[in-house]
Amino acid sequence: MESAILVAKNATKEQQSRINIDASVFKEIYETYYQRVYNYISYRINNHHDTGDLVSQVFERVIQKYNTYDPKRSVFEAWLIGIARNAVNDYLRTKKNFNISLDYVIGLISGSNQPEEVIVINENNASLVKALAKLSEKERHVIALKFAAELKNTDIAEVMGISDSNVGVILFRSLKKLRKELEKEAQ
Repeated sequence: MESAILVAKNATKEQQSRINIDASVFKEIYETYYQRVYNYISYRINNHHDTGDLVSQVFERVIQKYNTYDPKRSVFEAWLIGIARNAVNDYLRTKKNFNISLDYVIGLISGSNQPEEVIVINENNASLVKALAKLSEKERHVIALKFAAELKNTDIAEVMGISDSNVGVILFRSLKKLRKELEKEAQ
């Protein structure tokens, strides 16, 4: 991956416009970022079939737009997640609703097969989904980028077009709201 980025970085503008992604570079990108892109999209929508389709669309766009990537403007990861974000936004616009994949949340929390523990986890997951639904779209998006896509605050800021400190404030306040909602639900 680094070699492909270095080639693009050192190329002139004319050469950059002709750089096509070759199979080995794409394979490296796909293997490196597939799970993060999948997790991010899965976190944002509630349909695993559509998640697979959107992930495919994202990587198709990477192939199509690889020659437009400029390492001077952003890190590759932020550029890629920006493509994923646009794909999710387009999808949500057509669906006109927000859903969080409960399967994804269960996967994050669950690691046990004990029936009693599964019941407790399912109750906690339902509470978490309700609490997340009370956050704004921007707050849910920042949380998805942080915890599903595993981006750093600086990369989240770049993807969202806000400052690093604003990302930190949004995360802090969002997590505080979630905690408050979860405490209310537990009473």
